[in-house]
Amino acid sequence: MTSFVTGVAGFIGFHAAKAQLEAGEDVVGIDNLNPYYDPALKQARLAELARFSGFRFEALDLADHDGVARLVTDVRPQRLLHLGAQAGVRYSLEAPFAYASSNLIGHLSVLEAARALGDRLDHLVYASSSSVYGERSSVPFKESDAAEAPASLYAATKRSDELMSASYCSLYGIPATGLRFFTVYGPWGRPDMAYWLFADAMLEGRPIEVFNNGNMERDFTYIDDIVDALSRILADSPARGRHAVYNIGGSAPVRLMDMIQTLETELGVVAEKVMRPMQPGDVSRTYADTSRLEADYGFAPTVGIKAGLARFSEWFKVWRVR
Repeated sequence: MTSFVTGVAGFIGFHAAKAQLEAGEDVVGIDNLNPYYDPALKQARLAELARFSGFRFEALDLADHDGVARLVTDVRPQRLLHLGAQAGVRYSLEAPFAYASSNLIGHLSVLEAARALGDRLDHLVYASSSSVYGERSSVPFKESDAAEAPASLYAATKRSDELMSASYCSLYGIPATGLRFFTVYGPWGRPDMAYWLFADAMLEGRPIEVFNNGNMERDFTYIDDIVDALSRILADSPARGRHAVYNIGGSAPVRLMDMIQTLETELGVVAEKVMRPMQPGDVSRTYADTSRLEADYGFAPTVGIKAGLARFSEWFKVWRVR
């Protein structure tokens, strides 16, 4: 069985590909290795994957639809795991066209590749985001809730991906599943995420910026739980033309100040905190209802924030002095 993984040098893509390789599957991965954050981290992830004989990497931009089509036609995978995207809510205010290129044109490249595979394709699984829900007063967030008021361009592109996918599934019989990820964290994570930024600043003795004066909640989801869910879903072969969207989260929102306190405990450092107002495009809380995912795939998160941040902190201290 061969899986084609986009964004394979990214945080989730790396972990998902590693799990497939450890299970004895073949993985062909692509990534454009852009400098949104330090490419050295992406290269280090690729070096870990290169230890497996079943891994093949191609440097390729998702917006190169001809290149993506050629490679997918050559590989003829049974599974497409589309995790490549331009990430980050705040960066979408600075570089909007990067999001149009990667998240819209790039997603269309993958849909066209899935279309070309025809009946050979067992399953297309792609990344959406909890950000599609926007700012909401009712919790937890359910897949049946309207997602019509995204607070950022990033969120708007992810909601657009869901709509494009639904149309392609209906038109061409593609079996696809979209996953609305909720604040994924853990070892080998993204340096632009709050927990990483906080840990780095704390260990260097710098103050941390706490937005919305700390009045925020996030449904943190540990990477091992994400990989567990992805493995279950990828192994499925849905009916032709089926398009489903699931929340994938920890289902246990954590106050920002509590997360910081946990990091302080794990790192042995008391953070100097600088309170800031809410940032444009951000939301005050996220909270996933994962009952649909549990009912269909038997998934339930198992790693809480204390255990997850302890594992991240242990890895991070080693990574910083590599």
